Amino acid sequence: MSEQTELDRREAARRRAELLHDADAVQAAIDRMAAEVARDLASANPILLTVMTGGIVPAVWLSTRLDFPHQIDYLHATRYVGDTRGGKLEWRTRPRIEVAGRSVLIVDDILDEGITLQAVARYCREQGAAEVRIAALVRKRHERNRAGVEPDYLGLEVPDRYVFGCGMDYQEYYRNLPAIYALSEEDAG
Repeated sequence: MSEQTELDRREAARRRAELLHDADAVQAAIDRMAAEVARDLASANPILLTVMTGGIVPAVWLSTRLDFPHQIDYLHATRYVGDTRGGKLEWRTRPRIEVAGRSVLIVDDILDEGITLQAVARYCREQGAAEVRIAALVRKRHERNRAGVEPDYLGLEVPDRYVFGCGMDYQEYYRNLPAIYALSEEDAG
């Protein structure tokens, strides 16, 4: 298939997608999360540790609402690699800021099965973080959270469907959308 045909196919899938949370609902959730984070971590000099690539959008939105000193770093651990189904966890980049003795807030776009967030939290604890908290913009409603991970700060919930927008992608596209959408059954295949 040509690149243009692939772009057209993705755009058609985006148009068929169902809007789950509009931009106003997403920003209200980020505002609420920021207030909760500020309540708990304002005096902790935390590191916001963004899980790339999806976590970058909610992490930036969250950080701009935090009116206290904090650092931002990232790591890249993924189970999706452009696919619509998760596979084996792949570590691509570890954080560069030393987490030992620090409060760490892991920020990710979505909590699905909890495997990635569990591994990142374990890594931070192994590196000597004083405390590890988790912020997820979205949590999928299902019973497959095998890791038992629960976010300390949660924005929104979505049904057990493939979702995109607000950092979450559809085949590496549409992370930039300000709202959250679910693929149609036809496109989720």
